[in-house]
Amino acid sequence: MSIPPSDNTTAIDKLADWIVGLQPEQVPASVQHIAITCLIDTLGVMIAGAASRVAAIARAAAADESGSNSGTCTVFGASRYMVASAAAFANGTAAHALDFDDNCYAGFVHGSAVIAPAALAVAQHIDASGRDLLTAFIVGSECEYAVGAASRSVLYETGWWTTGVLGPIGACAAAAWLLRLNRMQTAAALGLAVAAAGGLKAGFGTDAKALMAGRAAQAGVNAAMLARHGATGPAHAFEHHNGFARLFNQGVFDVNKLDRLGREWSLESPGVDIKRIPVCLSSHAAVDAALELLHENGFSLDEIASITCDVPPIVIANLVYQQPATRQEAQFSMQFAIAISLLYGTLGLEHLNPTALKDERVIGLMQIIDMHQGAQWESRELLAIAPEGAQVVITLKNGRRYERFRAAARGTAADPLSREEIEEKFLRCLAAGERQDGPILLANLHALSMLASCRALVPARGR
Repeated sequence: MSIPPSDNTTAIDKLADWIVGLQPEQVPASVQHIAITCLIDTLGVMIAGAASRVAAIARAAAADESGSNSGTCTVFGASRYMVASAAAFANGTAAHALDFDDNCYAGFVHGSAVIAPAALAVAQHIDASGRDLLTAFIVGSECEYAVGAASRSVLYETGWWTTGVLGPIGACAAAAWLLRLNRMQTAAALGLAVAAAGGLKAGFGTDAKALMAGRAAQAGVNAAMLARHGATGPAHAFEHHNGFARLFNQGVFDVNKLDRLGREWSLESPGVDIKRIPVCLSSHAAVDAALELLHENGFSLDEIASITCDVPPIVIANLVYQQPATRQEAQFSMQFAIAISLLYGTLGLEHLNPTALKDERVIGLMQIIDMHQGAQWESRELLAIAPEGAQVVITLKNGRRYERFRAAARGTAADPLSREEIEEKFLRCLAAGERQDGPILLANLHALSMLASCRALVPARGR
């Protein structure tokens, strides 16, 4: 059931008040550091994703929207700048095209892939400083994750794709802060963003998933721009009988979760999970467990009789392709993720291709990998600490059995990657996107708070 606010204010009121009142100096240095890491990771996967077919489609549509307007906003993979809303759409699509972007368990949402493109586009549109871009990204992240926490994961479990539903809220919050909208305009913008939100998990494994991320970024930017010009939005967008809580979330919405904005920081807890490999996060813990068993026990792949993965229901729901036929299906396949990782020691962007899917060694391994949900996942306590965990058992042909439980994957907030690993991923992504200016862009991102103009963030050559 919906939990009423403690002071009779609406969810929009709480969000707008915090957005308008936040000053950059109020953000702890630890939160800024996490945000920089998220931006480095997101721009990296965005640049790699710009080389994908779906990102090219999004750029073509964005170019049509921009028309003859030159714009001031970077679009990765394009030879020209574009207007803010078009750039947010194209870059948001690219950021999620490879499913290599981060995740937050406050709402089970891909946050940065939507918020970062929106914030970058608006920051370049108004020529904001790097400090303002960083703050706006934090504002968008905290607002989106607070709403995610208030939703108590019902959205995702019901079948909505949280990135499409919550993404416009985060993108709008970031844009509203950058545009310095007043209290009334910010509330209107948020109302517009909530009223227009949507996204179905039916799109998983298709172009729709990446395009929905781009659309969410664009929707947030458009909502803020419309409010800037006087448009109004529903003040009770969450609580209305035809609003967010009832229609999207089975009537559940704990508005008091929003009171923690600025007191507790979602970027710190529950934190952000950065992907080590470019497939759905639901497979990562099992992949890590399988690799650990292989490395620690020294058996060969030819000796394996079977691999079984006992996983929670969300993993079963997400990884629906036992015999994937396309790159997008492979990214939602436990069998593919484990088979490639065992064969090559890791799973990289270079493995997401038709050749790998037709490799007889890959096919053979996939056929002996089983995934099921055991009775242990009936425990709410276990689900709380291991929402996408895995119990992996590898049985050899000689009957020997090896077992490993992993509550969280490498790269998650519970087991984070090192700075060196983050930067290595970033540079690999830039190489995949055929850019040679990785060290310059990386240095600019690390020094973002000192950058005078966001238009100088991305080197012009090879944009």
